[in-house]
Amino acid sequence: MAFVEEMGLVSILAVATTWQGAALIAQGRYEDGIAGMRRGNSITRTSGGTPATWPQSYLAIGLGRIGRPQEGLEMVEEGFASVAKTGEQIASPSLHHVRGDLMLAQNPSDIAEAERCFRRAIEIARRQSARSAELSATTSLARLLRDTGRGDEARTILAEIYGWFTEGFDTKDLREAKALLDSLQA
Repeated sequence: MAFVEEMGLVSILAVATTWQGAALIAQGRYEDGIAGMRRGNSITRTSGGTPATWPQSYLAIGLGRIGRPQEGLEMVEEGFASVAKTGEQIASPSLHHVRGDLMLAQNPSDIAEAERCFRRAIEIARRQSARSAELSATTSLARLLRDTGRGDEARTILAEIYGWFTEGFDTKDLREAKALLDSLQA
């Protein structure tokens, strides 16, 4: 009960609503998830708070998946502003990664900038020892490298991070990385 008193019911409602929206986006229920996350962010702002950085990347992903990459990029920028304001660095790899994906969705010829985003996400994830974030960004980078005729480089960087994992091979990220790695070795 002390936690509830300290945090406040409005804050708990904002966090719960935001994370419920993020969960819906992760399930592919983009419209519902986006609406939920926006409600949660609104509650947070109304109560004088700053929306948490980590879920902003889910909101950006959801917007990209429904064909609104520019709005997604705006959410990424809000996420970076939140990082600057709060110092919450844990979401930085995800924000850079999502930025790269959204840039490609908005303009498929923006390869160099997307590659910089993916490499920045990987660099930050390594510093944080965030292997899952590193794997996800590396998979996107490897896909981009493959698509631009740099399959050997793609295979090398993906095999390196994939080799770090000793369990969890049934997770979506590891299955995607393995499928891409297999296609690069064919």
